[in-house]
Amino acid sequence: MTLFVGRHVNKLDRKGRVSVPKSFRAALRAQGSKIFYAYPSFKHGAVEACGDIFLARLSASLDELDTFSDEQDDLAAIILENAHALSLDTEGRAILPRELVEHAGLSEQVIFVGRGARFQIWEPASYDTNRSGAFERARSRGATFKLLGGEKKEGRFR
Repeated sequence: MTLFVGRHVNKLDRKGRVSVPKSFRAALRAQGSKIFYAYPSFKHGAVEACGDIFLARLSASLDELDTFSDEQDDLAAIILENAHALSLDTEGRAILPRELVEHAGLSEQVIFVGRGARFQIWEPASYDTNRSGAFERARSRGATFKLLGGEKKEGRFR
């Protein structure tokens, strides 16, 4: 799967139009998505976004929770009920719905942030604050993780 990586700053016009970074458009195409889904982040004042594959994974993960449980209902309400299917115009722009713009406090500029299988859209100053906090939290926890995939053979990974 082609991943969403990097940070890209673009302008947001008064109509809510924003140019989606070229590399993100390429990742969507590589995933077979002609549209992307955007919904409010319930953790941050930002917009979460993904293609068809990741949204299907989210939906399947919700189905693993107890049916009709408060947890399933709340997460489905936050994610699926608030998801907007956004298409790109011929210039690679999408129109962000007003409710998402307001949720994330977006104005003249936005920053697209790659998160692997998904991406986020932030107000740049809010993102900078969150990013520096993430570095500090990770350092203070001594954060590590196991690297998945790859088979070591003859001293190299394949």
